[in-house]
Amino acid sequence: MTILVLASLLLIGLVLVLAEILFVPGTTIVGIFGIIVSIAGVYYAFVSFEPMIAWWITALTLLLNLGAIIYGFSSGIWKRFSLKSSMEGGAFDGRTDGLHIGMIGTASSDLKPIGKAVFDEKIYEVNSTNGFIPVESVITIVKIENNKILVR
Repeated sequence: MTILVLASLLLIGLVLVLAEILFVPGTTIVGIFGIIVSIAGVYYAFVSFEPMIAWWITALTLLLNLGAIIYGFSSGIWKRFSLKSSMEGGAFDGRTDGLHIGMIGTASSDLKPIGKAVFDEKIYEVNSTNGFIPVESVITIVKIENNKILVR
């Protein structure tokens, strides 16, 4: 009966550690509980058996648990949980391609100081360097930095 209880504790601890690594990573509750059960099994071994046998059981338990952890990390199971794609685009995605400094357009809305303007029949959001510019005014691009178009 003693061996059955000991084997059950150590096996349950090992299974819980493996379950934490392979099936429910990141929760840590299952893994911590598995380690606690394994420690309880080792304690039970020291209480039930003579010290030399208990040390062998401890060494075997450590070896199996470390083997399970190493197997879990090297098995590639983490690849299923990792991000495989990346975001495309961003802040500098070519919205201002085709525009250049000195280009002339018209304000399609009031620029207070931000508004809409038309350059080559395309509408862009622009910032005025002079403050308010009324709609239908002729404007000129004075600076383009990143996706920000400054006009006068």
